[in-house]
Amino acid sequence: MKKILYTLLWFVCLQTVITACKEDDPQLGPAPSSTDVTFTFEYDASNPNLVRFTNTSAIGFKPIWDFGNGVISTANQVTVPYPVEGDYNVKLTLLTAGGIANSSQVVNIAETNPLMLDIPSYNMLTGGVDAVDGKTWIIDKETPGHLGVGPNGGTFPEWYSAAPFEKENRNFYDDEMTFKLDGFNYSHVVNNFFYANGGYGATLPGSVQEPGGGDFFAPWTPQTSTWTLTDNEDGTYGLTVSNPEFIGYYHGATAYTIISLSNDEMHIKAVDPNGGDPCCTWYQRLIRKGFTRPVTPPEPLEYKIEDIEDNFQVASTIAFVNDGGGSLTTNYDNPAPVGLNTSSKVAMYIKANGAASQFANVQIRLDYKMDITTRNKFKLKVFIPSYNDYTTEGGEPWQSYSTLQKQVALKLQNRELAGNAYTTQAEVKFAGLETDKWLELEFDFSAFSDRTDFDQIVIQIGGEAIHTGGIFFIDDLELLD
Repeated sequence: MKKILYTLLWFVCLQTVITACKEDDPQLGPAPSSTDVTFTFEYDASNPNLVRFTNTSAIGFKPIWDFGNGVISTANQVTVPYPVEGDYNVKLTLLTAGGIANSSQVVNIAETNPLMLDIPSYNMLTGGVDAVDGKTWIIDKETPGHLGVGPNGGTFPEWYSAAPFEKENRNFYDDEMTFKLDGFNYSHVVNNFFYANGGYGATLPGSVQEPGGGDFFAPWTPQTSTWTLTDNEDGTYGLTVSNPEFIGYYHGATAYTIISLSNDEMHIKAVDPNGGDPCCTWYQRLIRKGFTRPVTPPEPLEYKIEDIEDNFQVASTIAFVNDGGGSLTTNYDNPAPVGLNTSSKVAMYIKANGAASQFANVQIRLDYKMDITTRNKFKLKVFIPSYNDYTTEGGEPWQSYSTLQKQVALKLQNRELAGNAYTTQAEVKFAGLETDKWLELEFDFSAFSDRTDFDQIVIQIGGEAIHTGGIFFIDDLELLD
């Protein structure tokens, strides 16, 4: 499709040049007419669904064919497959020294040739000739990036990529898109509403803005539609559904590029037709309805002990992961280089303000399971500033306190449990700490030395399930010998 677009743009630009030159240079040839553009076609004797076209024009130096089925060519003689019965309007355009002219003829294909439809891309998209009801696709909600957006010309959604199940209750995951080989029919069934980009959804009749977001839900009655599929030179496919239908998330496009296609999975992208530059290319991932992705058990992590140490003087030696509104800035100027800690650089820990950050923390995600049989104590220096707000109440009712705490907790977790890792964690914490001075704390996990499942270390300062934020400082994290 991109090649076609570039050809047409070149065609328009050349026409402009020829017209301009003709006004300035009377020596150019006379402007051609449609009678100057001639071509013949004949049906293949053994397969009437193959048609050979020949440019018989006596003028012109550049033929451009549009065969009425999505195929474009610039050759003088072309054989074109027409697997499906119907009338096709074939148009030949000629570029000449005097301008541009074209003519058209209708090619009639009497019968559909099912054998010509037995091609891999059609079969993967529709299920093939034996799939009477076609193949139904749904959004691959369990996969990261099942919806995303990036700049025009990109290859992945670098600006935004939806997390698994992120769009639950957004009238998105219940969409069903069915492609049939018979008649090239396409249907898009929604549960009364579909999910629409904010730039378009606001203008749709009956649309409602999603709670807490900028997109919209809009009512929809499925429309009669067809599809076309073309091969691109880069190995992708061009997929178009006829107006006013679309695939999944609505962002104004009906023409898509299939980045990858198999019997069970399809990855598509489409340029926002009204977004301009540099916005936007939208990405979606779909799977065949009923498909369950095979689960390959991960390789068990090695059980071992390694040094864990960081003094934050230079670039951190540990990869810290911010989580839930907690963040760590390493190589930060020491706010109080006195007492126990006179080093010039430390790390600044921030717990963001608000209910969304009530579980703020910073994590160290290990690529092995910790052997804490003999080395099971951590040392950490901490500075608790007095300027934080430790009096404003706000938090979850199940917590024993309701204000920001002068507290530091270190936790060991099993990351394989994902969102439930806290249920089996080992935690050591220090509460009621002094402010405005460096303290050195020792976190003793010897009571958990028989555990073999820890692969994540969590640092949490200021308490948990509290809505008030704060700023703290740490230094010299070390697993003791």
